[in-house]
Amino acid sequence: MFMNALMAFIPISLLLKYVFHSPPLWVFAAAVLAIVPLADWLRRATEHVAVHAGPTIGGLLNVTFGNMAELIIAIFILLSGNVEVVKAQITGSIIGNALLGLGLAIVAAGLARAPQRFNAANAGQLSAMLFLTVITLTLPAVFDYTEQLPGFAAEAGQRGNLDEKLSLGVAVILIVVYLLNLVYTLVTHKDVFALADSDEGGHGQPAQPWSLPLSLGVLLGGTALIALESEMLSGALEATAGQLGLSEFFLGVIVLAVVGNFAEYLAAVYFARQGQMGLAVNIAIGATVQVALLTAPLLVLIGYFLGHPMNLVFGSPLEIIAIIAVALTVTAVTKDGETTWFEGVLLLAVYAALALAFYFVTPRGAEGAGEAALHLVRALAA
Repeated sequence: MFMNALMAFIPISLLLKYVFHSPPLWVFAAAVLAIVPLADWLRRATEHVAVHAGPTIGGLLNVTFGNMAELIIAIFILLSGNVEVVKAQITGSIIGNALLGLGLAIVAAGLARAPQRFNAANAGQLSAMLFLTVITLTLPAVFDYTEQLPGFAAEAGQRGNLDEKLSLGVAVILIVVYLLNLVYTLVTHKDVFALADSDEGGHGQPAQPWSLPLSLGVLLGGTALIALESEMLSGALEATAGQLGLSEFFLGVIVLAVVGNFAEYLAAVYFARQGQMGLAVNIAIGATVQVALLTAPLLVLIGYFLGHPMNLVFGSPLEIIAIIAVALTVTAVTKDGETTWFEGVLLLAVYAALALAFYFVTPRGAEGAGEAALHLVRALAA
């Protein structure tokens, strides 16, 4: 009912933008509220298409379209030239899925029940992939710093070119790992994961599946509407940030990231409340891994081919710390295969602290990333 009510903001946002020519803040807010239900409809349509496509193709569709709303938003912001906002959105999605989404799910499940148990081995694999995320997403910033050392001393223009080449290479590696993970979970070891889902109360199928034409129609129509709303959102971003007295960086890392992943939060909380904690953990951490292994590298490649290059050198050391914090915190909470509501509170507390830091931080942009990495490396060494 809540999601259906939010659908009203689709025509409202169009009227505000194209008929009444309202202030950017109004357009931005309406577009944000319109994207939330559209993302949920996209998720539901994917599940119904998966019923007709079979388990293997269905699983591929679910994981591929899981972050479609977020990817579309990021593409339009990238095309508008706000590269640092796109990077902030990537960071925000990683910490939002793993800390906010999983934290809400654990609290929702734990308040009404005894400690919730799930497959620790499956969670361990996802945690291992999170650490791969830490290495690959922090490497470009450390590389940028290395090129500024006396023994290397690359000029700013040359360093930027090297950063872009390294980011393209890392993007290809991450996509290959993501594809191999799909082969592992959906082909070579599908029986193992199917058994795990069965033991933990897996997804199952919709009670009354839509027809294939209807499912595809909703999928395509939802994608087109999200693209339209994202175009309006990106156009109003700068003016909205100025009117609210917030940085575009903060809007990217908190607001846009939450909007793009809101459907995953709801799904994780729903299944946690149904006692399917293993599935909730897979949704939250799996979405985090997908952002790092697919969404981020795709944006690097898309930016390169569209003439809006984006590297993976994060301009703020706080972003690097946040990504590291996600891997460490999630691993500590899920390693024993059991959660309580207070562990969910801990995840939410870490997210709130990071959000507060992102609110006060003043990013310096990509040109300061090497210096930022230098300060971070020195602080870690001390």
